[in-house]
This record gives sequence, C-alpha cells and structure tokens, in this order.
Amino acid sequence: MTDETTTENFEPLTATYERLRHSTDATELSEFARRPLPDRDDQAAFSRATALLEAVGGNPNTPLEDRVFLAESMPFPNVLVKLAKDPQASVRKAVAGNTDDKNWLVGRLTKDPDLEVRDAALRNPKTSWKMRLEGAQSESSDARILDFLATLGTELEPDAPKVLSSMVRRAVALNPNVSLQTLAKLENDPSPEVRHAVEKRRKERGK
Repeated sequence: MTDETTTENFEPLTATYERLRHSTDATELSEFARRPLPDRDDQAAFSRATALLEAVGGNPNTPLEDRVFLAESMPFPNVLVKLAKDPQASVRKAVAGNTDDKNWLVGRLTKDPDLEVRDAALRNPKTSWKMRLEGAQSESSDARILDFLATLGTELEPDAPKVLSSMVRRAVALNPNVSLQTLAKLENDPSPEVRHAVEKRRKERGK
C-alpha cells in the first residue's frame, strides 16, 4: 500500500471529494478515472469510489479521453449527471449513448445544442417515446436522425407500441428536413396515418 493510498483511506470523503473536484493534477485525476471499482460487497468502499468518480468526472482538468471513458462506461446516475453538463460535446455525446442512463437524463440530452449529442440521445433505447416524437417533430433534427426515427416500429423495434411508433413516423414524414429517400420508404408504411402524412408532405413540396 502506498503512502498516497494510506492518506486517501484516512482522509474524510468530503475532503477527498473537494480535493479531486478542484485538482489540477491531470495524472492523479486520470488514475482515479481508470481505477477499478471495489467489489460491490464492500459497500462502504464502493460508495466512496463512485462518489469520488463524480468529483473526477465533474472536473474539467480531468483529461478529455478519461471523461469520455467515464461517460461511456459508468452506470452511476450521479457520475453521468455531472458528465452530461460537460462543456465538451464529445463527453455529452458519450453520455447520450450510454444505455445505463436514466430516461430523464437521455431526454435532457435530446435537447442539447449540439446536433451529434441530440442524435446519440435519440438513438438511445432508453429514450422515451415522448422525446422521440419531439425529435421527429423538431426542425432542428437533420435528415440523418429522421432516417433513423422513420424505422422505429417497422425495421427497428418491431414490437414497439404501434400507436406511438406510428406517431413518430408520421411526424418524420411531416418534418421539412425529411429526405426524399425516407419519404419514399414511408409511402409504403403499414400505418395509414403515416401514408397520409407522406401524401400531405409531397403536396406541400410540390407547391
């Protein structure tokens, strides 16, 4: 056991948390980010480690690659909430794609100012149908994410609720950013509401 580890073991959690939260030592922060977690059976040590990861994840001095690593791999809401506010879009995108997210956190990231982050959040299976519908309706959604949303309930997630998935595909058809290829695919959609929306969109584009 090193002197550093011994010091950490005897240092109160709040003191270690504040030290890591304000640390400018990138090497120390990186080491904490990559340190294997204690066994869950050791509840005290496990809780301490996850609390300290929150401090590390929320510190902008933690190297970017380590913040992305935590955002991709951590299942802990307290850590992911910190990382979801990171100033770097690559970190927020990693959180948005993490399938251990709570649906409310993914939902928040579907409104992110960065298109790549919104795209990743809308693709996350934890995203609610309400958020998917809002994404399909939003004029800030690009053709790529609309292409994805247009497959929900048919090509992807075929067992999805029929009403909810058809509402999303209908919204895609009505979105001015929908691609011609996706619009053509939706012409043969099993839902009559979606097919009617395609017809409406084609008439509008023909004006």
